[in-house]
Amino acid sequence: MSRGFNLTSTQVYVLNELSSLDIAVITAELDMILKDSRINNIYQLNEKTLLLKLRKPGGLRENLLIEAGTELHTTAYVFKMPLKPPDFCMALRKYLRNGRIKKIQQHDFERIVELTVETKAGEYRLVIELFGDGNIILVDPENKILHALTYRRMKDRNIIRGEIFKYPPPRGKDPRTLRREDLEEIRKMGQIEVVRSIARILGIGGKYAEELLIRAGIEKNKPSSSLKDDELDSIYESLQELLSEVSVENEAPCIFVDEEDRWIDVAPIEMKRYSDLKSVRFERFNQALDEFYINSFAKEKTSEVEGTIGQQIARLERILKDQERTIQKSRRQAETYRRVGEAIYLHLNELQFLMQRVMSEKRSGKSWKEIVESLMREKEESRTPAKYFVDINPKTMMLQVSIEDLAFDLDLKISAQKNAAQYYERAKKAERRARGAEEALKQTLNKIEEAKRRRLEKAERMLELPPKMRKREWYEKFRWFHSSDGFLAIGGRDKAQNELLIKRYMEPKDLVFHAEIVGAPFVLLKTQGKQPSENTIYEAAQFAGSYSRAWKEGLGSVNVYWVKPDQLSKSPPSGEYLSKGAFMIYGPRNYVRNVPLEIAIGVVKKDGQIQVIGGPPTAVAKQTGVYVKIVPGNESSGQLAKRIRRILARMLPDEEDRRNFQKMPLEEVQRFIPSGRGAISKD
Repeated sequence: MSRGFNLTSTQVYVLNELSSLDIAVITAELDMILKDSRINNIYQLNEKTLLLKLRKPGGLRENLLIEAGTELHTTAYVFKMPLKPPDFCMALRKYLRNGRIKKIQQHDFERIVELTVETKAGEYRLVIELFGDGNIILVDPENKILHALTYRRMKDRNIIRGEIFKYPPPRGKDPRTLRREDLEEIRKMGQIEVVRSIARILGIGGKYAEELLIRAGIEKNKPSSSLKDDELDSIYESLQELLSEVSVENEAPCIFVDEEDRWIDVAPIEMKRYSDLKSVRFERFNQALDEFYINSFAKEKTSEVEGTIGQQIARLERILKDQERTIQKSRRQAETYRRVGEAIYLHLNELQFLMQRVMSEKRSGKSWKEIVESLMREKEESRTPAKYFVDINPKTMMLQVSIEDLAFDLDLKISAQKNAAQYYERAKKAERRARGAEEALKQTLNKIEEAKRRRLEKAERMLELPPKMRKREWYEKFRWFHSSDGFLAIGGRDKAQNELLIKRYMEPKDLVFHAEIVGAPFVLLKTQGKQPSENTIYEAAQFAGSYSRAWKEGLGSVNVYWVKPDQLSKSPPSGEYLSKGAFMIYGPRNYVRNVPLEIAIGVVKKDGQIQVIGGPPTAVAKQTGVYVKIVPGNESSGQLAKRIRRILARMLPDEEDRRNFQKMPLEEVQRFIPSGRGAISKD
C-alpha cells in the first residue's frame, strides 16, 4: 500500500475540506462498494459524527463514517460507541435500520451526498451536507424533512421538521458538463485572481483550481481579465485531463508527505502542485481518506489542540490580564476618590470660602488671570485657604487644589459639600466596577481551566490511534471455531443461516452435526476430504450442543448426532411441509451422547491484531492460554460479556494488547455467548 512510510507514526500537518471533485470520487466508490448493503445499526459517536454498520450481500461487513461538513468514507478502525444513543441517532435507527442502500450519489456536483435507503415503509434519503458547518438530514418518501442534525431557517430554504426538503442554491457550474465558451465568465471577474475565479465558477475548491492552472502553465495570481484566448483553451484542456483522472477507473489515491514525514494533503490522484513531496499510494480513495482523517483524529489533531484551543487559552489569558488591571485601577480610583471626599470634609469651610472668593471676585469683574495672581501671592505667604490653591480651568470652571500632596478638582458651579458627595459616589462606582471585574475574572479563570482540561483530554486521546478493524473471513458471519486439529466448523445463527449453510456451503466430504433437541442449528465440519479425529468430532458435537436450545433451557448436557451430506434432503414426506432452515435426515445417525454444554471465549493475536475467538474449551485452549469458560446460567449476555472482557483484559500480558482489546466493541465477546444468557464456569 505505502512506499516505505510508516502510516501510524506520521505526523499530520494540514486537514483540507473535501471538494466537489473529491466527493464525486467518494460517492462513486461508495455506490460501488456499498450498494445493496443492509444497515445493521447506526451509532452517533459525537454531536456531528455517525457510524453506519453495514452488512453487504454475502455477509461481509463494512462501516461507513459520516461527519457533517467534513468527511464521508468507509473505515477500517474500531470506535468506542456511546452508552446511550442521542435522539437523532434513535430516529435514524427507527427509520433506516435493516433498510437496503439502493444508491449513493452526489447531488449536482455539489458538496452534498445522498444515501437512498429502501425500507418496507418506502424509500428514505439520508442527505449529508459536507460544506460549512454541515448537516445530516433524513427525508421521507414524500420529500419531507423527518429529522435533522441541525434545524435552522435560512434566506433560501429552511431545515425544519415537516417541511419540504430543498437543496441549497448551486455554488458553481458542473465542470463535467462545461463547454469551452462557459470559461469566458472567468474574464468577467475582472481584477480577481484567476485561481479564485476558477474555484468560484467551477466550485472545485482552491486545491484543484491551483492544480488546473499549474497543468495549464498559467500564473495563479494574475488578474482574471488578463487571460488570453489560448490561455482559456489551456485551462479547458487541463480541466478535461483532470476530470478523466478523477474517476473510479483512473484514480490513483495518495497522501502527500513532506520531508519531515508530515501529512500535507490527500487526493484521489497524483497532484503536480505536490510534485516535490513524497506520496503514499492507496488502492481506493476511501482508504486514503480513512488513514488521513483517522490519523488526524477527525479534526482533533495536535495542531488543532495546540492551535485552536491554545489560541482560546491565550485570548482568555489576555482577557484575564485586562480584568486584573481593571480591578487594580478601580481599587486605586475608589481609594483616591474616598480620600478626596474625606479631605474636602476635613477642610470643608476653608475650601467653601476659597470657592466663594473665586466666584465673588469673578462676578466683581476681575479676570481669571488677576484672580490667579492674587491667590498665588497669598499662597506664597502660606495664607489659609490660598495655600491649597493650584490653578483654575476657566473652560471647565474647575478649581484645582492640593491638600497634603493630594491634588484634586473642585467644581465651582456647586458647593464644596456637593463636591465631596460626588467624590464619594465616584468611589462607590469604582468599587462596583472592581467587584464586577472580580466576578468576570472568576468566570475567565474557570474558562481557562476548562479549556486546559479539554486540551489535556484531547491530547491524551491522540496518544494512540483507535484499533483497526480486523478483516473478517467469509465464515465469520456464521458461528464458527477451529478444532484442535485445525478443522473449520461453522454453525447457523438462525433459520436463514441454517438454510444457507446447507444449500451453499455443504460439500460431499463434510460432516453435518445436530443436537437431539428442537431448536438446534446445523453445524458443518469442513473436512476438505480429510478424516477428522475423534477429538475433533467430539468438539464439533459439543459446539452443536452448546449453541442449541439445550443451553437456554439450562441443561447440563445433550445428545448430538452427525450424518453425511447425502443424508439431508429438502423434500419432505408426502403431505408434510419443511419450514425455512429445516431438512429431512435419512439413514443412520452417529451419536455423541451426554455432551457437556460448555463454551470457552478467548483472545488470540493474529497478524498483529487482537481477535476474540470462541468454541469448545479444548479447541480454544489449543490456540491461546487467555480464555474464560462459560456454562448455561441466568446472567444476561451484556453483563456477562462485560465480566468476561474484564477478566480477559487482566490476563493479557502486553499493555498495548490490553488497551486495544478493551477498545473493541462488547459485541465481539457477546456474539460467542449462546442464547443470550450464561454464567462463568467455576471449574
